[in-house]
Amino acid sequence: MSLPAPFCNVSGVINIRSVGGLPTHHTARGSHSPLYLKPNALFRSGEPSRITESGKDQLVHDLGVTRVFDMRSEGEMKCYGALPLQVPGCEIVRAPVSEEERYDPVSLSIRVKAFDANERKAFELLYHEILEQGGPAFDKIFRHLRDYPDRPCLVHCTAGKDRTGIAVGLFLMLLGVHDEYIIEDYALTTIGLAPAMPALLARFQKQSIFRDNMKGTLNMASSRPESMRATIAMIREKFGGAEGYLRSHTSLTDGDFQRIREAYLMTM
Repeated sequence: MSLPAPFCNVSGVINIRSVGGLPTHHTARGSHSPLYLKPNALFRSGEPSRITESGKDQLVHDLGVTRVFDMRSEGEMKCYGALPLQVPGCEIVRAPVSEEERYDPVSLSIRVKAFDANERKAFELLYHEILEQGGPAFDKIFRHLRDYPDRPCLVHCTAGKDRTGIAVGLFLMLLGVHDEYIIEDYALTTIGLAPAMPALLARFQKQSIFRDNMKGTLNMASSRPESMRATIAMIREKFGGAEGYLRSHTSLTDGDFQRIREAYLMTM
């Protein structure tokens, strides 16, 4: 099933789309023309473990992806039986937010119950945890974006929603993309996951933790606009915006931020 742009056609990969072409609050020097995010330099997706041979060709040759950042933990891959990606011509970089993520029955049950009780609060806590633990992972991703703006990369986790959404959200905030476009990009996961929902539901049905609390499970799988809107506010309030977060949690400097802006902002 093909989805409209910004989604991409990569056989066997769910929720894959380009992050680019979005307007920012920056303007071209000497004019009032807005600057836009360079298209097709950064891609995001859910797990690519079911990628087909034709999908590998599409990823490398059609999209030009040379490096893939995998934000999943080893325990997560084992829990879901998802193998690491192997694509000739692509470097696969492990960038887990945390290898200590727990996928034992008790931990999963607590997580699902939290999303059943208060979805918004559960997302706020989850995304704050990702930000606090994810500095080393984001450092790898942003150093690539700084050093290789002409080498497209893919960032993914399992659904391509939470860890990936925070990574992309930080990037878009850093570049001055308007909040509503950041929120809209996050919410596109609802469309991106739709073709995969039968398979995801089948996976959930195999574990009683998910099966016995489907409301909490579906809340956990959601990507409602208000979740990212609250996250943007939280990043500004608790970390001083994307710049403040990246200064305190990665090796990037103000000079690096300027290099990234110069590389990824353009007129259309």
